[in-house]
Order: sequence, then C-alpha cells, then structure tokens
Amino acid sequence: MKGLRLIVKTALCLTCLCAAQAQAGVVVVGHPGLRKLDVLTVQRIFTGKVVEVGGVPIVPINAPPGQVLRQRFLSDYLQQNEDGYVAYWTVRRYVGKGVPPRELGPASEVLSVVAATPGAVAYVDETEVTPSVSVLLRK
Repeated sequence: MKGLRLIVKTALCLTCLCAAQAQAGVVVVGHPGLRKLDVLTVQRIFTGKVVEVGGVPIVPINAPPGQVLRQRFLSDYLQQNEDGYVAYWTVRRYVGKGVPPRELGPASEVLSVVAATPGAVAYVDETEVTPSVSVLLRK
C-alpha cells in the first residue's frame, strides 16, 4: 500500500512539474551587451525588416519548424502561425528581400551560439535561460 501511495505521489509531482514547465513563457535572449528590445523590434528582426540595432548587426536564430517553442513564439510575439510565417519568408526570399533566420535545435545549442555570436538574438523557454545570455524581452 505504501508503495502504491509513493507511485501516485510521484506521478502527481511529475504531472505538476510538467504543467509548470508547459506554463513557462518564451523569452527573447541575446548576446550579452545587446540592449533590451520591445515587441515591435522583435517582430521586425524575425521578419527581416531590422538587421541592425544600436549599430550592431543582428543575427536572428529560429527554432526548427514544427517545434512547440517556435509555435509559441510565433503566436505570442509575431501573431502568426507556422504556415503564415513560412509563406511570408517564401515570398520574401523569392523577391530577393532576404532569407529567413538560421534555425538551430536544442536550447543548449541556441544558448551556446547566442553567447558566442555578437548580435545574436533568439528565443528559448524561460526555464532554460542561462547567465551566458541576456534576456532582451519577456512577455
């Protein structure tokens, strides 16, 4: 009986932990030294309309298509869905107005590249932020 209670308590704790992580927000992070950003500037960076902030060339980094983090970012910050965003960049590339942001996988890779690349801007789940990067915008 004690073993069953322990299993149930463990399952409940894990469920609560997963729910708390799912509730965590998406934050925009950047190379240390970049100034804080507003939502409009973030939108313009990830749509290729802003390529420099405060004299620093910006290097935007996206999560790969289909990832929940990317979907949350697109919804929360750009007010777009995946299909609309991909279509936007398809047209923009076709007319010679740029290429979409570089795509990187796991948060550890994103954070490493952002920390090492002057002007890099990306987004991660707020639970994954490390001291090696600056939080530029939290919504």
